[in-house]
Amino acid sequence: WRRLDDFVVGDSNRLAYEAALRVAAGHQRDQFAGLFLHGVSGLGKTHLLQGIVSRFREAHPGARVRYTTGEQFTNAFIQALKTNKLDDFRRQHRGLDLLCVDDVHFLSQKSKTQDELLHTFDALDLSGARVVLASDEHPHKIARFCEKLVSRFISGMVVRLDRPDPATRTEIARRLLLKRGLMAAPGACEA
Repeated sequence: WRRLDDFVVGDSNRLAYEAALRVAAGHQRDQFAGLFLHGVSGLGKTHLLQGIVSRFREAHPGARVRYTTGEQFTNAFIQALKTNKLDDFRRQHRGLDLLCVDDVHFLSQKSKTQDELLHTFDALDLSGARVVLASDEHPHKIARFCEKLVSRFISGMVVRLDRPDPATRTEIARRLLLKRGLMAAPGACEA
């Protein structure tokens, strides 16, 4: 699992990282109802979500935490419907302290699953739980998403991750090489 300590911070992602730290530390929810991270693939959204989960678990032993993807949420929901275990599914997703859903754009055009996520989001919000979502698109730009769900997404903090600047890209490459025990010629990591 990825950790927040390993995330390379630059101007392109600093706000997202700071917001992730606040959620992971469990600061008061009155700062923002939820966190929605968006940006093209490969900018670190999954890293941030997994890092939030890891840090939250460390800070809150015994907390009920779930990381899932839009596809996994959809498949689990469909399976629960097919097997008459919808109550179990709801208990697993609504009785949490933190829910992180990656690739939420996967729910595009899946109206029943969107309804279930909306009710899950509302139940978690009422209980004071934290919700963090990530998508390749801004909530308003996800095709065929119900307006009520988009409204919930934007009621919190919405943060875009941009492509990293040359210095950040260089640091990412340097850390990857170091992590894998590889060496590079001087200047090879520079963007």
